[in-house]
Amino acid sequence: MTAPLVVVGDVLLDIDVVGSSSRLCPDAPVPVVEQAEERPRPGGAGLAALLAAAGGREVVLVTALADDDPGRRLRAMLERHLEVVALHLHGGTPCKLRIRSGGQSVARLDAGDGQALDGPVGPRVTGAIAGAGAVLVSDYGRGVSRHRAVRSLLGELPPSVPVVWDPHPRGEPPVPGVRLLTPNEEEAARLAAADGADITGFGLPAAGRRGRHLGRAWGIDGVAITLGAQGALLCDGSQAPFLAPARPARGDSCGAGDSFAAEVVGALADGADLPAAVTEGVDRASEFVRAGAAAAVAAQLADTGTARLTPERREDAWDVVERTRRAGGTVVATGGCFDLLHAGHVSLLRQARRLGDCLIVCVNSDASVRHRKGPSRPITPAADRVRVLEALSDVDAALVFDDDTPAPLLERLRPDLWVKGADHAGAALPEAETIRAHNGEVILLPLLEGRSTTRLLTTTKGNAS
Repeated sequence: MTAPLVVVGDVLLDIDVVGSSSRLCPDAPVPVVEQAEERPRPGGAGLAALLAAAGGREVVLVTALADDDPGRRLRAMLERHLEVVALHLHGGTPCKLRIRSGGQSVARLDAGDGQALDGPVGPRVTGAIAGAGAVLVSDYGRGVSRHRAVRSLLGELPPSVPVVWDPHPRGEPPVPGVRLLTPNEEEAARLAAADGADITGFGLPAAGRRGRHLGRAWGIDGVAITLGAQGALLCDGSQAPFLAPARPARGDSCGAGDSFAAEVVGALADGADLPAAVTEGVDRASEFVRAGAAAAVAAQLADTGTARLTPERREDAWDVVERTRRAGGTVVATGGCFDLLHAGHVSLLRQARRLGDCLIVCVNSDASVRHRKGPSRPITPAADRVRVLEALSDVDAALVFDDDTPAPLLERLRPDLWVKGADHAGAALPEAETIRAHNGEVILLPLLEGRSTTRLLTTTKGNAS
C-alpha cells in the first residue's frame, strides 16, 4: 500500500500512575501507592494510530483535539510518529487516569466531556480521507464518527479502499461500504439489542447469531467479534463462522482491541482476505498483551523521545521475566525433557504456575536429551516440545538449554522459585546451589502416580508387541 493508512476517530489521554503498595491507608481500607510515576500515552484512536505507525506504515490520524493542556500533550506525543489532522473538540479533552500497583489497576478516574460537533472540516481533512489507502474508524463515542462531513467523505470512498469500523455503544452505525466491523462481545450484544435483535446469552453460539444479525442489518461484508482469550469470530456470509483462536497471553489487556483493529486494517490494505486479516489481528493482539499492552506503549514512548517507534517483536522468556520483576512479581521456573507431554507434566505445571506470577519452563535440547536418555530419544524435537508447552495456559514461556543440567541457564534466569517433582526428594539437585546463591528456593511438588514418559513408551511398545 503506497497511500497512507488513515485512522478516523476519537482520541483520549490515558495516564497510568504506577507505583508500589505494601500497606493500607490508616484512615480507609485502601492501598497506599508509593513512589508513583506518571506514564501518559494516547488512547482510543490515538493508540490505534500509534500501533499502526509502529509497524512502519505512513499513518494519518483524523481526530478532534481541544486547545487545553491534555490536548496539547496528545498532539505532541502523536506528531512524533504520524501526521495529525484535527477538528476542533468542544469541551475538555477526555482523560482516563489509572492508578496501578503490582501490575494491577487500583482505581480509574475519568474526566473531560469534549465532543466533536458538526461544522466545516477544511481541505486537510478532506484530502486525508479522500487520499487514504485504507481507513480504520476508531469510534469512542466522542463525535468524530458522527460528524456529517466526515461520514460523507467516508461514504464516498471507492470499494478498493478497505474500511474497518471499530464501534462503540455510544457511537454511530457504520457508513455503507464498510468491509469489516470489529465489536467486542459486549459491544456486539449492545449493538444487536439496540437494533431490535432478541439474542440472549454469551459465548460462541450467541456471538455467531449477533455477528450475522449485524452484518445483515448494516450491509457489512464481515463482522469480527473479539472474544478476549478465545480470539475472534468472523461472520462473513459463509455457511459457518470462522474462529481465529488467540495464543495464551496473560496480563493487562488494555488496548488489545485497538491493536487487533490496527493490524486487521493493515492486512486488508496489503491484500489479505477477511479470515487471514482477522487471524493476523488476533496474533498481533496476543503479542501485544504478552508484551505488556498499553502500559508498555507508555514506557516505550518515554524511552524513545522523538524517535520513531520501532515495530513490536513477540515477547520472549526474558521479556516475561523482566516484566514480572518490574511489577514486583514472583518468577517461577521448572525444567525437564517434556518429551511426550502427559497428565503428570500438566499437573506439575499447573501447580507451579499457582506459586507465582509467571512460569518459565527450561527444556533440555535434543542433544541433552540424547545424552541423558540414550540415542532413541527424544521422540519429539525441541522446537515442537517448546511449541506444545507454550500452548498451555499455565506456561508463560520456555527456554532450551544444551547442558546436562539447567544450572548455567539458571545462573542468568535467577528464578525466585525452582520447582521439581517430589520424586527428587532426598536427591542432590546440581542446580540447587545456583538457585539459592541468588536468594531463590527449590520447591518439590506432588506428582501423579504412574505417569512418566519412559513408562508411557514402555507401555506403548508392550501393547504393540
